[in-house]
Amino acid sequence: MMKDAIFIYSDELLGYRFNDQHPFNQTRLTLTIDLLKEVQALHPQEIIPARMATDEELFLNHDPNYVNAVKRASAGQLPPEQAEGYGIGTEDTPMFDGMHEASAYLVGGTLTAVDYVMTGKARHALHLGGGLHHGFKGKASGFCIYNDSAVAIRYLQEKYHARVLYVDTDAHHGDGVQWSFYDDPDVCTLSIHETGRYLFPGTGNINERGHGKGYGFSFNIPLDAFTEDESWLEAYETSFREVVEFFKPDVILTQNGADAHYYDPLTHLSATMNIYKEIPRIAHELAEKYCDGKWIAVGGGGYDIWRVVPRAWSLIWLEMTGRMNAAGTFPEAWVNRWKSKAGIPLPTEWTDTPDIYPAIPRKGEITEKNRHTLEKALYPIRQQLRQKPGS
Repeated sequence: MMKDAIFIYSDELLGYRFNDQHPFNQTRLTLTIDLLKEVQALHPQEIIPARMATDEELFLNHDPNYVNAVKRASAGQLPPEQAEGYGIGTEDTPMFDGMHEASAYLVGGTLTAVDYVMTGKARHALHLGGGLHHGFKGKASGFCIYNDSAVAIRYLQEKYHARVLYVDTDAHHGDGVQWSFYDDPDVCTLSIHETGRYLFPGTGNINERGHGKGYGFSFNIPLDAFTEDESWLEAYETSFREVVEFFKPDVILTQNGADAHYYDPLTHLSATMNIYKEIPRIAHELAEKYCDGKWIAVGGGGYDIWRVVPRAWSLIWLEMTGRMNAAGTFPEAWVNRWKSKAGIPLPTEWTDTPDIYPAIPRKGEITEKNRHTLEKALYPIRQQLRQKPGS
């Protein structure tokens, strides 16, 4: 019997932990699950355990020498001078015991989600432990050791012969996934992110459109710093609707970084919880319209783990399962359980109050600049549409 949606989780996912001072903190998974359970929206029969990806599966997108280096680092056997060449042992991606196993579980969780959706066991699947979009074929980058989304897309192609639309709403450009499929016309990547002028990884420009046969299948919407909800959502909804109509995928994979929020300590956007209700709503609608419901969602960035990530990620699951009515009264019990550990005031509502940040003086200028960016990014497919007979 097909499930409406499944939630991928295993305690092993919590093992992906660099150190106590690192901004990437998987406590956010625990907080999200606890919030969903508190509002009675996540049930044991909906939780599917992640599995560990095999070496052969990792090799779909990663060089065997790199995987071997991660294994050696995992056991404390990789010299620092070798580790640096693989992007590990850095400030962003320090080495830690068991890093290979923890990383392989993150990948395996996304592959589990893929199998459930593509074999018809579930219409939708959510794996919040995934979304590590900066990992490269032979190098770690930006807190990401293995790139679960890139491995999953290769897996979707090889096992299910699927055309994949990858949509990335992390504030940081989804570089690792984009470059993995830059010359592939059967994978379309769409990234809505803060401009790389101010933010890691510095890529994701409009003119990054693909290469060779893949030219025209890479879309980037780099938004100006301090972009607010209305402009952000205009860019997201317009680009998503036009790109999915252009590409007509078999399955949609969304990466749901929650770091475009004003509270996020690593980025410079000014979004609120309003966008995190709309992001999954639109993805859900378009998956039903174009892919017979085949929608796989993963996590990603998000470094305000107390006030932003649990709410934002919970809303994905509530949308997937048709339980958005559970986002009514925010549970006081959850707030009381975590407030002493948080050390900051926790939210008491699902939405944000309008005064969480001072008025942005350049709002009109930023909005106009983002519209111009959107127009340039979508120009090629709009031009194709105009040239079609009868259009």
